[in-house]
Amino acid sequence: MTSTNRRSVLKTGAAFAGAAAIGFPSIVSGQIDKIKIGHLTPLTGFLGALGAYAQLGLRQAEDEINKAGGVMGRQLDITSEDSVNPATAATKAQRMLEQDGATVLMGEISSASAVTIMQVAARNKRLFMQIGARSDSLRGKGCNKYTFHVDIPNTVMVNAVGKALMRDNLVKGKKFHTLTADYIFGHDLLKAAKTFFAANEATLTGDELIATDVTDFSPYLLKIRQAKPDVVCCNLAGNQVTILIKQYAEFGLPYPVVGFNLNTADAWAAGEGNLSGTWPTVWHHDLDTSASKKFVADFIAKHKKPPENHAWIEYISLKMMAQAMNETKSTDSEKLIAYFEKEAQFDVLKARKAYFRSWDHQLVQEAYPFTVKPKGKAKDQYDFLALGPAVPAANEPLEVINPTKEQNPCTLT
Repeated sequence: MTSTNRRSVLKTGAAFAGAAAIGFPSIVSGQIDKIKIGHLTPLTGFLGALGAYAQLGLRQAEDEINKAGGVMGRQLDITSEDSVNPATAATKAQRMLEQDGATVLMGEISSASAVTIMQVAARNKRLFMQIGARSDSLRGKGCNKYTFHVDIPNTVMVNAVGKALMRDNLVKGKKFHTLTADYIFGHDLLKAAKTFFAANEATLTGDELIATDVTDFSPYLLKIRQAKPDVVCCNLAGNQVTILIKQYAEFGLPYPVVGFNLNTADAWAAGEGNLSGTWPTVWHHDLDTSASKKFVADFIAKHKKPPENHAWIEYISLKMMAQAMNETKSTDSEKLIAYFEKEAQFDVLKARKAYFRSWDHQLVQEAYPFTVKPKGKAKDQYDFLALGPAVPAANEPLEVINPTKEQNPCTLT
C-alpha cells in the first residue's frame, strides 16, 4: 500500500470513527433504549394461582404493544417477579427502581404487599399502578399521590353483590354468619360488609377471623351449623375460597353461601356442583363486547384456556400505562400522574369506558354479580358461571357504587 493510500485509509477510518462517536451511538441507543417496567405479583402461597394468570395477561399486552411499534417508538421491557410477602415485595420494588432502571412499578394482588410497595413508590417519587389489591384502606387513609388503583375496592364488591341479594330478598331481616381472612384485605371487607348489613336491616350471628394458611374449615363449619344463619358469607381470598367451598359442600349445610370476594380461577377450581350463591367480579370472559371477545379469543389461542379476571386486569392496566406514556410523550412519573388525574378515558373492554378519579386515584368502572348456571348447562369446566347485569345500571353514573369523598378519608400527599 502506498503512503498516499495509507493516509487516505487512515483519514477515512478516522472520519468513520468520528461519525460513530457522534451519530451511530444514537442509532444503537435508539434500538436498545427500552422502557423498563417493574412488575410484582404473588406466584406462590394462597394467591399464587391468581398471580400466574396476572403474568399471562401482562405478557399478552406487552407482546401486542411491542409488535405494534412499542411506546413512543420504544419497546417495553418488563421485569416480573414473585412478590412473596410484604417485606420481600418492598425490597424487590426498591431494587427494580434503583438497579434495574424501572421507570414505573406495576402489579400486586395482596393488599398487605401493596402497602409496602406503595411506600417504596412514595419515597422514590415514582408511579405505582396498583392493579389487583382490593383493600379500601389502600385508596382510603393509606392513599398517596404516587399510587393509582385499578381493581374494584371492597366497598364496591359489597355493593355489587348487595344489590343482587336485595333483589332476591336475601338481606332485610336475614341472619348472616361470616368467614373472614385475617389480614388487611379481610378486615376491610368485613367492615364494608357490616356497614351494608346495618344499612339494610340484616344481622350477624357470628364472624370468624381465619388465618391465611388454614386448610381445615371443619371447626368453623360446626359453628355455622350451631348458629343456624339464613345466609353464610365468605370473605376469604385466593385458594382458601376454593377449599372452603369444597368442604362446605361435603358438610351438606343447608344455608346458601354468598361472597363479597371471589376470583374466577378460584371458582373454576371449586368445580361445578360445589359453588352456589351470588358473588362479585370485576370482569368475566363471557362479557359481550367486541374488544373483550377479541382479548379472550387471542388468550385462548395462546394458552388453551380462557383468561381469568387477573389476566384481564393486568392486560388493560398495561394498555392504560402505554396510552398515558404515548399521550404525554414521557415516562416521567409527575407527567403521567397529571395525565391520569385529568380523568382520561380508557377502554377496559367493557360497555362503558373507565377513568381514574383525581382525588383518590381509584379507577371507576362497571362491576358485576355472578351466580351459577343450573347443573348440566355448562359447556366445559370454565362455563358454569352466569354473569349478571352490570352494576351500576346503564342509566346510572359509575360513581354510585364507589365511596364518596365524605366516606373516603383519602388525602393525596
